[in-house]
Amino acid sequence: MNTYCPIITQYLLTLSLFFKGIACGDPRKLRTIIRPGEKTSRSQDTFERNIKALMENIRSLSKVEQGEKASKNIQQSMSRMSAPLERIAIDSTNLDTYLTIFNSLFSVYQPTLIDSFIETLPQALICVLADRQHCGWQGDLTSIVSSALNDQVLSVISSVKTEACMSTSNLRTADSTMTQFNSFQEMLTNVLSSDLPFYLLSDNVLALWNRFMDMTIPPVMSFMSDFMLNALQTPVDFLNLGLQFGIEIPTIDRSEQCQQGDLKQLIMWGMNNNVSWSFGQSLLDMFLAPEIPPCSFTGPECQVTGSIQYSRTGTNIPTYSLTCEQQNLNQLNKTLCAAILEATSQESYVLYQMCRALSTLSQTELTKVWRNACHMIKNASLPLIEPCSDPGSAQSSRIARSTLSLNELLCDYQNWTVTNTVDPALVTMCSENDPEAFILAVCNNAETLQVLVRNPSNTWVWEFCANVSDTYIVNLYCSYNMWTAETIDSSIVTFCWYNDMEKFQFFLCDSMPFFMIVFSNEENNWLKPNCSQPSSQIDINALVAESCRYSEWNNAQAVTPEQISVCIQNDEVRFINVVCVNHTFVTELVLNSINAWVEQYCTYSVRNPPTSPPPLSIEVWCNYSTWKNMSVDPSVVALCWQYDQIGFHQNVCCNIPLFNMLSLHVDNYWMIRECYDNSTTNIVGQVCVYSDWNQPTIVDMTDLALCADLDTENFTRNVCANVTVLQNLLANLDNTWLLEQCANLTAPGSGGGTGNGGSLMGFRPAKQCQYSSWALVLPDAALLALCWDYDHANFISFICADSSMVTHITREPSNLWVGTVCAKYTASQSTGASGSNETAPQLCLTRELANRLNWTCSTDFSAVCQPGVSQVQGLLLLLRCGIKIIQPRLENLMTAQVASVVKRATNLWVVLLLALEESQMTSLMVTENIRLSVLDSIFTYMDNESNFDNKRVLLQCFGKVLTSLMQTGRDVPTNFYLVKEYFRIPLSYLRSVLSAADSITMREILLYYNRNYATLQLTDDYLHTMVSVLFKVQLPRDITLFPDMGLLLTLATPSEILSMPPLQNNINALSIINFSIKNLSLEQQQAFGRWFSRSMGLPNMTAGSLSFIRDTGNLIAYLPFQSFQYLSPAQLLDGLDVLMSNPLDLLEQQFIAESLFGTFGNLTVSQIRRLGNLSCLAHPSQLMTYAGTEAFSVIQDNIRMCVAKGFNVPSNMIFSLVLRSSDLQAPSNLTSQRISELGPFLPMLGTSVLQQLSSAQLMAALSTLTSVPFTPAQASVIIDKISANFSLALPGSEHLSMLGSLVSGVKVETLWTLSTDVLLEALPAISLQTPGLTPPQVNIIISKLWGSSSVSQWMDKVEPLLSSTPLLSVILQVSLLLIRDTAVHTRLWNTQQAKVLFKEAVISHPSLSLQDFLSLGTLATGVNCPNLVKLFQNLASVSPLRDILTFLKEQPVPLHPSLKKCIIEELYEFDFFPDLLGDLGSQIALSLPLSTIKKFPQDKMDSLRKMIVQDPYYFLLLPSTKQAVLVDKMFQRLNMYTGLYTEEEFRSLGVMATFVTDEMFWKLDRSFFVDGLEFLQRFCYNANKRDMVADMLQEQGTFGPVKNWTSETLNQVDRFLFFLPKSTIQLIPLGLMSLERIERLFLSQQMWESGEFGSLCQKPSELFDKKQFVLQFFLGFLKMGRAPYTGLIPSCESLHLTQPAAWTIDSLRNMPQAAFRRCLELIGQDPFFSAFELLMLLTKTKEVYGNPSSFNSSVISQLGRIATQLSLEELASLRLSEIQSISAMGSLNTWTSRQLKALFSTVLNSTRKTPSQLDSSTFVALGYIVCGIDAPVMRTINPVEFSKAVLWLGGLNLSCSEEQLQSLIGLLSNSLAFGPVSSWGSEVFIEIGVIAAGLPDIAMSALVKEQIEGITPLAISLIPASKFAVVFNQAQIRMFTYDQAVALTEAQRSALSPVQQTALSMVLNPWEDKPVDFRGMSLGVALHPCPFFYLSSILIMLLFSLG
Repeated sequence: MNTYCPIITQYLLTLSLFFKGIACGDPRKLRTIIRPGEKTSRSQDTFERNIKALMENIRSLSKVEQGEKASKNIQQSMSRMSAPLERIAIDSTNLDTYLTIFNSLFSVYQPTLIDSFIETLPQALICVLADRQHCGWQGDLTSIVSSALNDQVLSVISSVKTEACMSTSNLRTADSTMTQFNSFQEMLTNVLSSDLPFYLLSDNVLALWNRFMDMTIPPVMSFMSDFMLNALQTPVDFLNLGLQFGIEIPTIDRSEQCQQGDLKQLIMWGMNNNVSWSFGQSLLDMFLAPEIPPCSFTGPECQVTGSIQYSRTGTNIPTYSLTCEQQNLNQLNKTLCAAILEATSQESYVLYQMCRALSTLSQTELTKVWRNACHMIKNASLPLIEPCSDPGSAQSSRIARSTLSLNELLCDYQNWTVTNTVDPALVTMCSENDPEAFILAVCNNAETLQVLVRNPSNTWVWEFCANVSDTYIVNLYCSYNMWTAETIDSSIVTFCWYNDMEKFQFFLCDSMPFFMIVFSNEENNWLKPNCSQPSSQIDINALVAESCRYSEWNNAQAVTPEQISVCIQNDEVRFINVVCVNHTFVTELVLNSINAWVEQYCTYSVRNPPTSPPPLSIEVWCNYSTWKNMSVDPSVVALCWQYDQIGFHQNVCCNIPLFNMLSLHVDNYWMIRECYDNSTTNIVGQVCVYSDWNQPTIVDMTDLALCADLDTENFTRNVCANVTVLQNLLANLDNTWLLEQCANLTAPGSGGGTGNGGSLMGFRPAKQCQYSSWALVLPDAALLALCWDYDHANFISFICADSSMVTHITREPSNLWVGTVCAKYTASQSTGASGSNETAPQLCLTRELANRLNWTCSTDFSAVCQPGVSQVQGLLLLLRCGIKIIQPRLENLMTAQVASVVKRATNLWVVLLLALEESQMTSLMVTENIRLSVLDSIFTYMDNESNFDNKRVLLQCFGKVLTSLMQTGRDVPTNFYLVKEYFRIPLSYLRSVLSAADSITMREILLYYNRNYATLQLTDDYLHTMVSVLFKVQLPRDITLFPDMGLLLTLATPSEILSMPPLQNNINALSIINFSIKNLSLEQQQAFGRWFSRSMGLPNMTAGSLSFIRDTGNLIAYLPFQSFQYLSPAQLLDGLDVLMSNPLDLLEQQFIAESLFGTFGNLTVSQIRRLGNLSCLAHPSQLMTYAGTEAFSVIQDNIRMCVAKGFNVPSNMIFSLVLRSSDLQAPSNLTSQRISELGPFLPMLGTSVLQQLSSAQLMAALSTLTSVPFTPAQASVIIDKISANFSLALPGSEHLSMLGSLVSGVKVETLWTLSTDVLLEALPAISLQTPGLTPPQVNIIISKLWGSSSVSQWMDKVEPLLSSTPLLSVILQVSLLLIRDTAVHTRLWNTQQAKVLFKEAVISHPSLSLQDFLSLGTLATGVNCPNLVKLFQNLASVSPLRDILTFLKEQPVPLHPSLKKCIIEELYEFDFFPDLLGDLGSQIALSLPLSTIKKFPQDKMDSLRKMIVQDPYYFLLLPSTKQAVLVDKMFQRLNMYTGLYTEEEFRSLGVMATFVTDEMFWKLDRSFFVDGLEFLQRFCYNANKRDMVADMLQEQGTFGPVKNWTSETLNQVDRFLFFLPKSTIQLIPLGLMSLERIERLFLSQQMWESGEFGSLCQKPSELFDKKQFVLQFFLGFLKMGRAPYTGLIPSCESLHLTQPAAWTIDSLRNMPQAAFRRCLELIGQDPFFSAFELLMLLTKTKEVYGNPSSFNSSVISQLGRIATQLSLEELASLRLSEIQSISAMGSLNTWTSRQLKALFSTVLNSTRKTPSQLDSSTFVALGYIVCGIDAPVMRTINPVEFSKAVLWLGGLNLSCSEEQLQSLIGLLSNSLAFGPVSSWGSEVFIEIGVIAAGLPDIAMSALVKEQIEGITPLAISLIPASKFAVVFNQAQIRMFTYDQAVALTEAQRSALSPVQQTALSMVLNPWEDKPVDFRGMSLGVALHPCPFFYLSSILIMLLFSLG
């Protein structure tokens, strides 16, 4: 400092002269006259020159002081500020010099500075901070002053900090933030120890104080409010602005994504979004919390032992660091400056100027401002924040006056072992001031260390030494091989146990001498080493596979007893069947005496083989519906769970009241575990990993609670009974509930109690409550509590009686309760000992002050009222209580504006504290302290916030930090509060929010869903979205989420399943999939199979173990066949039980059968029985190897079962394995048992075999025959034979009901004779039969029953025949039905019946309401359009119309086209029609015009797609052109025309998948094509698509050229073989195409054609020529020059399995007569024979049966189409007296008109009836023969009988002439029938069908809209073209429905006028001008009329409307 004095003096003289000149000036200059303008300019110039001179002088002064050149750039000075600061002494002269200069400057230029400098200071400061060059004199002055005063200011701050640190250097603290309060605390301690507090407690002083406070607080607060507002507003705004620049608040971007924010960002976001943060209590917790016991030593490495970080395990909380160097600052428009600059009035001028200055900066300059300002603040505040330096290590500038330092004088370590005691204060001082020497002399010297730690005050030395030299000291003291009983000390044992436990425990368990050394000292008895070895999990399957290789047991002496035991216990059945039956081997085994018992075991087991438990009647025992009203025995509950888990879960677990009732019984507690959710076992296995809990760790509290509730037994054994685990868990104070939980679990019989004798959960006080060691190492909270509870007496004796021990223990905040309980006990003890109460209790100053001040806060003062507790702690607690009391009063006195500013300041202060804590500059545990406050504020905000956009930001951007803050203790009710919000997310936001959730949050969501899914009531769309996110986003991040997803697997789509990561090695995941897979859809099951196949890989599957299938489980059954075929036969046999318990597809079944029967020739009876139907898929030659064995009968039973179930088998299998030649040669010799065995095959054997059976034979086997599907002709033969002994007319005999499928053989004439009672009795059973009754039978039964007036009371029984009931019969009963039939609204009425009933029902309701309409039930399908229109117009809103559409959509009967048209036309008029599209259902939606469908937006088109996929029936009914165009538009709208045609797209289209364009279909993913070939065979393919499939099959990447195909290839190709061109088919190797394979191919195609899709989308004739070619080519019929042989003559069985017409006519003619007899009915029904072939067959028939005149009724019934070749004379000779024969002739539609007339005459002659005598059943039987009646004769027919038959006749494509049809119309218009045509409603036209084409011209032209709507499309097509054009004008055509318009023939269309054609086009394409013809089946492009046509159409329509 002396060096600088001359220089400073010189500059001060210069400055004084300068200021003197400024102050006084030259008097002569004042005399000069200056104008005002010049004066201002000159004065300003003078001021600026003076300022510049001043700055130059300051700069020069600064140079001299610093000895270097000063820079004008503030950043350089900032760099000096950021350098390490030296703590130097302050010389006040430097600072005073600058202050004198500035004071003089301010006094002279005060106005100028205020007006110019102060106002422009924000701009100047920003300019300087931005490193700009030209900032004006204000900026230059600011820069110069800040640079010059930099070191001076920092020196002042350092001096202040140094003084504070020096005053507290002798105190220890673990928290640097509390150091500054220590001096003040010392002063307070002295004051509180004086008499002043007692004086303050006087009543007078307290009264005066209260009055003073009441009087002064209001005015003071009024004054302070204004002061606080002015003082805080601007700093708060500046701080807020700075934080807004530096802290980027997460927002959701355009891609719906958001970066996860941290706690600072959350608070900042909340301030901007009106979240009411409340951090007052949290700040009190931070600054006024009870003092934490300080560390035993100082330094940054100090660690407080036993501290617990209360954070969830695995949580990685995102942190957005707030640093000076960050570059990504926020834009100005994202801060409050944006609002300030836009506002017209400014509340803060300075802030406005600051924002204006900032708005002129670029982003780069803004970053510089942030960096420079941040460094300035940081360097100014850093000295105040950082901890005090260690005085011992500080560099002192003073020179020691002595050769020995103070440390050397006092810290004489060598003498510490000599002297008896060393002052603990001296030990502390040496460790602080001389740490390096202390470590060497104490920590590294065992003798010195042991001497010191004997003093309890020095116990901290252990921790100190362990922390500063952990490894060294452990190696030094924990040298176990050096320990002896004499040298070892208990303190060292304790240290090594806690710091080297693993090695220590190893020596204890491994060395018995070492064990004895340690435990020879009683003080070490508290040790609990765990010497038990964990048992390894034994793989039983692998053990059995290795040990039980019986084929290798050649040497009995080499088989060990252990092997025998393992095999008997785990492979008993095989052991008995292989070993025990080998007596020789057993004899050799027992030669070893150890195996003597094996002989007895085998003897018993062979005689008494192990059996399954007797079958249980689940229906009887588990009648869950009765359980709620009765007391159910726990054993019954357990039994139902064991044998009916699915039903138990649905009826008990999901029935909350019943579950609660049953679980009250103690024996049913297991239900809580099993019912908690479907995946409880798997969840417990995943969560409750008790082995991990042995180590100190933080266990998720929800997991802990889950294990305690769901895994009680294991939890008790592994937690409650394991003190180590329990103590680790109790280290978290939130787990104190475990004490009570474990006490309850272990109390019965545990012997728990108090004192030494007590025992709790393995807790032994005598060993674990080592009180003497607590002075060295404090016990944890759990052990302390246990010792108090269960060793009460000793605890009081050793702890409470020792005040120093109490003080030592209560230093830990969690142990303060010890002081409370001990104080009470010691107080009572002292009172009792003295014998009197004279000793006054010790006064607690803190509590007394609170009571006197009447502060009723909830603070517990007992903790600070204990002896030895610091009074400062009491004062802090009192201050905290006072603030709680005064705070509400102060808040009420503050204005709203002040309160707002204070709240903002508090929030910003918390943000700053968080930033400091993240930078490790403070340790106030801010996050932990504000956690609950944040959550409470967020919960309140969530409850009150209605705008979900804000909630979305919280969940999506801050979900992770909120989850990390959630309390995990089970006693907190808000555990799932945040999780619940995720289930309230709108669907549009759900995907983005769930995608942003972290794994922990997602797991909480899943756990909550699993527990509450029954009550959440989530929509399907929500669940599907949630599942999609889980599979595609969350699972790839964290695969451990999968075990919690068990309930959601049913909602996963195939694409989502395929996106799963590999889990094949995760046993828990596989078990969950196996458990759930049977409840999934077929597509989901197959997707899991493909996923598993991809995960495993083919090599791993092939190389799998023998038990691979059993290890994999149910999942194996759903592998793609490409993978499934790699399973070995041995694996298949080993896993047969698994395979057979799952539904296998046909290809897999065939593979299993061929593999097993082809590989193993010695399958056991049990194995073949388990194979069941799969036996029918093996080759007959493989099965014949079992002939003569016991297994052969099982194979025969399996084949019979196949046929009985409708599964056809090859003909050679039937002949070689089932039928015997004698069976066909002499049927009369068959026994009843043999007939029963042949029952399933009898329909294939034909009528001729049945005719040879006697009545006795048939009666004995009747019970079997009644379930066989005979044809009516075959059933008739059986009924005729047994009728003599089987009376059907006997009332009450139930014989008619017993007939089963044979009922179709009962003659109509017989049914007519039966009473109504007999018919009613049998009708329910009859209606269940297939094929059931014939049409004449149905008609006769209906006529009898509906002819009675009581039919309305029999509706429950006659309902099965309701759809076939004539309309006339219903009309006669309408009134009675509506009155008597209570269920009339639920009957399945057809449309015409519903219309009649509807008209009658609404007579009393002229104006239908919504409820009236809905109450009509099925009658509503009969509503007419006017009534529906009126209803729509009255409602005219979305909700009620949606109810109506839903109601109609769910009707069990199809809606009439006219009703669908009416619905569409009326709804189209409403503006909200698009909102109703999703409610139409596929039936109505597909009736929409294509022009409307093409306009659908993407979401509506997707809704339509879903409708069709769910209900494809109505799509398949559409014309093929409309199907193709519809799918094409759907593909376009859904953006699927891009690239590959993927599996996901294919499956998403359902039945529509093969209706895409050819170009798109060719892009089908080939891998999917190969893997899903069997799946693809379900669909419809037009000719083009079939050709494309054929080409795909031959591609090299699929199956390659046909000539290289194998048998396995043909199995996969299956019916697709018929898609191949004939030229390609010929290339298939001949050896592969046997008759058996051809039969299987035919069966596969026939099965598809009769299936769901094939019956609707393909005509059987399309592939007939291919099938015929395949059969004839490969059987040699088409090879020229080949001589016929017997193999080319088909058997009757082979004809059944193929198709008669596929064989050559010559081969059929060459059939033996017996075989031809059996097949006559089958041949007659084949529709593909030509007329010539039928003539040849008729010739063969005559050869077999003789002339037609000799044909009996049975033969006539079997002739079929062969009869159409009979001549007129032969027809006349037939005997058609029975309805059965008439019906057989009447069902044929290829008769000529002459044949029809001849047949009708034959019927009249045979029945000897006149036309007027014919009844309705005869007319039904006549069928097409009706057109053989002459028109005059028709008029004589009974009109009533004909009207009852018209329902059947009207559906036939009759070939009657127009005159005949008009005659039939005359019958129907009779008054006894339907009355005049003019009175007919649409119901009559629907009923009469095609006969409506016979309406006279006048009557037809007069039809109104309702009548036209009833005409069927078939009737429309039968109207002659010339008549159609005349009778229907354009207005009537416009009334047609779409189906009617499509039905027009080309001739009818050509005959129409242009106006009529336009009207027709408007029907086909309403709301669009372009007409498209959808009538054809072509897939070609529709016609596009020319523009002139459009113009003409418009002109014509205009003229029509004017006319």
